[in-house]
Amino acid sequence: MTHKQMLLLCTAAFFGGMVGGLFSAQVFLPKSAEAQKQNGVNAEEFLLLDAKGQARAGLGLDANGEVGLVLRSKDGNRTLTLSPDDPSVIKLVERGGRILWGAP
Repeated sequence: MTHKQMLLLCTAAFFGGMVGGLFSAQVFLPKSAEAQKQNGVNAEEFLLLDAKGQARAGLGLDANGEVGLVLRSKDGNRTLTLSPDDPSVIKLVERGGRILWGAP
């Protein structure tokens, strides 16, 4: 198995585990009284900030209405994106915009 195949397998396993965990929590865990409220949190973007206030992760919509999950390295040099609307569903990009890895 090549390094590229191993990286793809690990990435797919990680995201599959995340989706499976979220799905099973929705299906099998009992709903709390608060979770059944009709009012919810609505936003176009959710950001995870580090101690310096820098965005390290985000979930949101872009200007075209396409959804995406973005994870940024600690030094800001690499960005991992997951977007079902993009031809490359998963991409690892360096700061200059060069795609280091993409799938499919």
